[in-house]
Amino acid sequence: MNSITYPRLFRPGPASPGGLRRLDGPARGTARERHVVAGGGALMLALAEGDRFSIINAEGGQRAELVLSDLQGRILSLGAALSEPHGLRRSLSSDEPTLARLARSIAARGIDLSAPCAVTLFGADSPAGDSAEFTAPGAGWLVVAAPALPMHPESGETASPLTLLIERADPEGKVGHDLPDPLADPILDLRVKSATAEGYLVRAGEYVQILDVDGRQCTDFQCFDARKLDHGIQNPLDVTTTRTVLGHSYPMPGLHSKYFDQDMTPLIEVVQDTCGRHDAFAMACSAKYYDDIGYPGHANCSDNFNAALEGFGVAPRKGWMAANFFFNTWIDAHGLLMTDEPWSRPGDYVLLRALTDIVCVSSACPDDTTAANGWHLSDIHVRSYAATERFQRAVAWRPMPDSEPIMTRQTTFHDQFAAITREFIDYKGFWLPNTFPNSSPEEEYRACREGVAMMDLSALRKFEVTGPDSEALLQWVLTRDVTKLGAGQVVYSAMCYPHGGMIDDGTLFRMGPDRFRWIGGSDFGGDWMREQAAELGLNVMIRASTDQLHNLAVQGPLSRKVMDKAVWTAPHQTAITELGWFRWTPGRIGGPEGAPVVVSRTGYTGELGYEIFCHPKDGAAVFSAIHEAGASRGIRPMGLAALDLLRIEAGLIFADYEFSDQTDPFEAGIGFTVPLKSKTDDFIGRDALLRRKEHPRWKLVGLEIDSRIPAHHGDSLHVGRAQVGEITSAMWSPLLGRQIALARVDVTHAAEGSEIEIGKLDGQQKRLPARITAFPHYDPKKERPRLG
Repeated sequence: MNSITYPRLFRPGPASPGGLRRLDGPARGTARERHVVAGGGALMLALAEGDRFSIINAEGGQRAELVLSDLQGRILSLGAALSEPHGLRRSLSSDEPTLARLARSIAARGIDLSAPCAVTLFGADSPAGDSAEFTAPGAGWLVVAAPALPMHPESGETASPLTLLIERADPEGKVGHDLPDPLADPILDLRVKSATAEGYLVRAGEYVQILDVDGRQCTDFQCFDARKLDHGIQNPLDVTTTRTVLGHSYPMPGLHSKYFDQDMTPLIEVVQDTCGRHDAFAMACSAKYYDDIGYPGHANCSDNFNAALEGFGVAPRKGWMAANFFFNTWIDAHGLLMTDEPWSRPGDYVLLRALTDIVCVSSACPDDTTAANGWHLSDIHVRSYAATERFQRAVAWRPMPDSEPIMTRQTTFHDQFAAITREFIDYKGFWLPNTFPNSSPEEEYRACREGVAMMDLSALRKFEVTGPDSEALLQWVLTRDVTKLGAGQVVYSAMCYPHGGMIDDGTLFRMGPDRFRWIGGSDFGGDWMREQAAELGLNVMIRASTDQLHNLAVQGPLSRKVMDKAVWTAPHQTAITELGWFRWTPGRIGGPEGAPVVVSRTGYTGELGYEIFCHPKDGAAVFSAIHEAGASRGIRPMGLAALDLLRIEAGLIFADYEFSDQTDPFEAGIGFTVPLKSKTDDFIGRDALLRRKEHPRWKLVGLEIDSRIPAHHGDSLHVGRAQVGEITSAMWSPLLGRQIALARVDVTHAAEGSEIEIGKLDGQQKRLPARITAFPHYDPKKERPRLG
């Protein structure tokens, strides 16, 4: 029998690194760092002699101020004339917590901002991508500011971010402090050395900050009620109990708001989290884990916990349950536990608040056998702060997977809503009210349907699109015919990829001949427009104004009377009582000297309604005016839970429910935004949409469900055994007295009146009967928002 020989390919030369691609970032061991300075904000970083840094005008039109000092606070020359740092001073005088801390840090380093010390870069006409590059003449501190005056709601002069790129002359060297400055005067300042653990005591009400010193380093955390320990009761923080009490029984990455022990006693709550990605369900590593993978005797967090807790009288265990901060794990589609490098950057932290006296232990994980610590073990640092300190609740949120994380922020109306509710949820990086005490989503819903309600919609993404080619760009990136839009008009449109999938939906305001405002739900909409403008060489700037324009929605049959009383309009402008559907007008609060606002007759409820936009500095005045004007009309505050009922009933779509990048506007039920016949200009996705319209697969339909058993987003739809679609959104309609839903169904079974079943359990064992209907279920001719 002849043997078969296989040729062996010879590859000369030494081994080469894999093709791993990383985004720029302040990661350990890299020479290149990327930082973002928010519009209107500032940051400070340590530099070494020879470090090169570039300032990039990310969106265009943003001025920059740079101050460079040595380690003693003396100003260093960057080879350019120095001017007064007016913008930086204005930013540092803000009561925003991070800027207030930055002001203290600058003062602590002896940097004097009272004299000319800043290099000023860029201007209002600087295009997106404009940049300047410098080399640090010596070790010291670099302060970069993106100063801005308050934006007038009618103008396009917003604040936009700066990008700071640093090329380290010695990426392995350490300059200055390796930790961010304390959040306040610390009580405890404890270093947890690599591959060790430390125990410590935190009193009730005090805060504990657990920091990742060099980035991508996991740390397990455990704690005990100190009073129970005094009585010999050793009940640690229990993640299973925590998940059950909080209704998060299915494990997922992230942190719980509170952590409980096995007696369901709350031990600690999460106040801030700058990373946003943690393990919430696995145990601390143990000797058995390393034994089983072939590393007997390897250092492990469980044994390190035992040693650190011995002095507190805690009995040792072979394996400890823990909250695993910065440990990046998830459950895959097959139910397996997966892990990869942490997301944490140098200086990232979790800030906790003790709910009783607690004995704590923190480790610096010793795992060098997997990517769990980025293949490089480093330290963890612990600080604690007095119970009298006050820290805003916030968690890191990434607008897109490759974005720099931003901390959840409060809208300008937060304090007013916080006076009447404690339940806020993180919606796309903002705290927004969800429900109100002594009320219910159904009551708020009825107030909007029958009277008037007000809610915070400041999280909507706003972009100022300005310049001589602004109309041409928008005609290319949006499905609607922008050339037909007159000044003062608003149009609802889709924004699509070339394959026809949706990027976003939103409203476009024509602010002037060459000025537009796009309001949608996606941060990527701005990036996409910027990419298209650059590719086509168009003379246009696209700048985010989300943080410069906050807005209240005032909705319901009585909303016109409330808005007319609260907002003054100049004689030459359209009055509130005259404002037509999908139009906007400028105005002021109370009279000609009041806070400037923009009012549009738009909404997301299916009722007559308005949205009022203002700069955050005027938020309190706007809220008070609306509240006072609506008091006699019984105006009610409304949260996101009620808004969801209103928009489903009115057939209004929502991102990642009714549409995604895999869904075209026809499949999302908004085919009317794609005028393929009347829009003669080409636009992104037109060819694909022509094909998809002629050969549809899915159709968005309404459902009437003959059951009170709740249907949910993602529930399967069946004809016989076959799945033919899924629920996108569902609700019990108080007005119609039945359960209704929006659903995506295969066109074969999408005819109105068709019987269909909703699968529960595994989709086969339990079914809810339903029938396909037209949508919207409420006011199908849109007569309510057109009133008057």
